[in-house]
Amino acid sequence: MTECLIVGAGPVGLTLAAELARYGVGVRLIDRAPHATETSKALVVWSRTLELMDRMGCTAAFLEAGLRASGASIRSGGTVLGRPRFESIASAYNFALMIPQRDTERLLAAHLRSFGVAVEREVELVGFHAEADGVEARLRHADGREERVSTPWLIGCDGAHSPVRHGLGLAFAGAAQGDDWLLADVRLDGPAAPPPDEIATYLHRDGPFVVFPIPGRRARIVATLGRTDPLHPRPIPTLDDVQALIDRRAGGGFRASDPVWLTHFRINERKVAQYRHGRVFLAGDAAHIHSPAGGQGMNTGMQDAVNLAWKLAMVERRQAAPSLLDSYSPERSAVGDLVLRNAGRLTDMATLSNPAAQAARNLALRFLLGLHAVRDRMATTMSEIEIAYAGSPLSIGPGAGARWEPDAYDGPPPGSGPAPRFVLYAADAARGTVLTGRFPGLLEPAPRMTTDASRLFIVRPDGYVGLSAGAAAWGDAERYLQALAS
Repeated sequence: MTECLIVGAGPVGLTLAAELARYGVGVRLIDRAPHATETSKALVVWSRTLELMDRMGCTAAFLEAGLRASGASIRSGGTVLGRPRFESIASAYNFALMIPQRDTERLLAAHLRSFGVAVEREVELVGFHAEADGVEARLRHADGREERVSTPWLIGCDGAHSPVRHGLGLAFAGAAQGDDWLLADVRLDGPAAPPPDEIATYLHRDGPFVVFPIPGRRARIVATLGRTDPLHPRPIPTLDDVQALIDRRAGGGFRASDPVWLTHFRINERKVAQYRHGRVFLAGDAAHIHSPAGGQGMNTGMQDAVNLAWKLAMVERRQAAPSLLDSYSPERSAVGDLVLRNAGRLTDMATLSNPAAQAARNLALRFLLGLHAVRDRMATTMSEIEIAYAGSPLSIGPGAGARWEPDAYDGPPPGSGPAPRFVLYAADAARGTVLTGRFPGLLEPAPRMTTDASRLFIVRPDGYVGLSAGAAAWGDAERYLQALAS
């Protein structure tokens, strides 16, 4: 019973498996599908996810394959209400990296294989039983053969219809948004086509029409089609349907061609209350699904995986006490609540149907997006660099839980390399060396310098501040580390 069992080989499962493998933890990654995703699906990798990929060691491959979107536009008719730019994001990755999910999965699978781990395809979880010391799982292979496996940890990264979540009997609380939406992966040409490095939103009285750029001179179109009628499902959309929406909602002037994916979808907004149940965890869409507004879904799931991976690795490697895992659910559930709330608000704003409310919205947007501070705030929120864990049981002291600025790393990103460790930042290198020597499993061997001589900090392997204390508070630092170790 040595390998963690991950169910679901989408971006979340691949991220989790690769991070555990990087840290030397045995892992099996299974998926019942015969092959990886072949469509574009989730499109955006945001700044914070790219920063975390720096620790993983795969950022360069993504930058090479993706398209850098430098901003967004919000329009109504012929009027541009505002143009948020991403250059203001306080990150080395001050853009939205547009990359189809099929390529995200391809790159993550290649990264995983570099650690000697491959996805096991056409293997399905058909049941499991969790005990205090492990999980017994039943797997079914493509030829019908059943396998029984023992695993210390079972993680469901298996999507919105998660068998792991169903096996736990958890409520997936929430509801479906009431509209049918069109999705089209097409080529756009013409003088009025939106710039190929911009996410363009057209607000129309019939509903929103959004264009996302894709590498290869292609684009994703998303638009509402009206209220869902379960008794009269809509037919699969055609290229003519897409063109009609372009002409009506975006003012025409460009044409759609070469469709490779035309479909409908509905937006669900649902979430579990707890992400951990003993030795079973949920991550990504298995734990939370929401509107695609803002492109946060895949990023949130991948960040779930990074958060869980270093904690599982430290516990499995006996670098930290099992209680470290108690922080996963409160940290990531709070982020899930935030993303769900923000995405729902954006969707509600874009889908207003009352003409007076639409007019008021457009006036407000034109005023607010004329302010630099509002545009910068919008870009920062979308980038996810402001995600923080102030309420976490791991966060102690003023400013704890915040992202440690990459400019202050004083070396490689915390959490890089083959072992997850916290990093001590202190101006007193001599005392810092004594402390790191007392906790070699928890801390990097050498303390790093901080420009704030009045404080000392302990930074987590995912680059968030765990402890923030006065420069003389070495006892506080020792007690913090002792709590992690025992």
